[in-house]
Amino acid sequence: MPPLAPLSLLLLLLSLLFPTAKTATTKIPATQTPNTLNLTIVNNCAFTIWPSIEPNQGSSQIITGNQQTFYLKTLQIESFAMPAAPWSGRVYARTGCNPAPTACATGNKPPFTIAQFSINPTNPNTNSAYSVSLVDGFNLPMTVTPHGGAGNCPVVGCRHDLLKTCPAQLVVRGDGSRVVACKSACEAFQNDEYCCRGAFAGQGKCKPSSYSEGFKSVCPDTYTFPADNPFAKDECKAPIELKVIFCH
Repeated sequence: MPPLAPLSLLLLLLSLLFPTAKTATTKIPATQTPNTLNLTIVNNCAFTIWPSIEPNQGSSQIITGNQQTFYLKTLQIESFAMPAAPWSGRVYARTGCNPAPTACATGNKPPFTIAQFSINPTNPNTNSAYSVSLVDGFNLPMTVTPHGGAGNCPVVGCRHDLLKTCPAQLVVRGDGSRVVACKSACEAFQNDEYCCRGAFAGQGKCKPSSYSEGFKSVCPDTYTFPADNPFAKDECKAPIELKVIFCH
């Protein structure tokens, strides 16, 4: 083999020292979507709770079974992959169930604290709407914390235990006269003014009551009556996780 010419030798050395870079490509399997969202439920309470994830009509079930309910012991966490489709629904929790969630101190009917969601993981340009509502009363402190989103992604909810300051007219007592929940004014008094119905229905006619204002003064980032407007605005696009924390 004849010796390499100086130029050929130089080109060979350069090719060995600096190989041509190749562009890396990642293929997404047909069953995987580039935008995923997990709904995570955390129990920071000092007792077991029975959370429920209830879809609105037209949205798919996240948990199988009629009650959409599971239990979490103290400091336990459960995470659910949300469907790759528009989804709306709510999360709340039962307390004092013995032993099944069909017989509970709270949560089988109002009053209870509710987190509400309207999301679309398939469209990264769509806001993920989430909120915490005291319109149906209160049974547990609850917050919603988004992770990984773009835009305005506030933590919303109520960290305070409103059972300690619940007005006597709204108190719900369990075994041993222990306060287990706090009703909304609508639930307690069942009149049109507090429930924003009849002559009081509609924006501008539905006003806060002294009871809802009491909730709002402690938990400003919640809905406290049907026409309420929470201080924190969620304009959060494409979060990768929405975390519901009880007793945050």
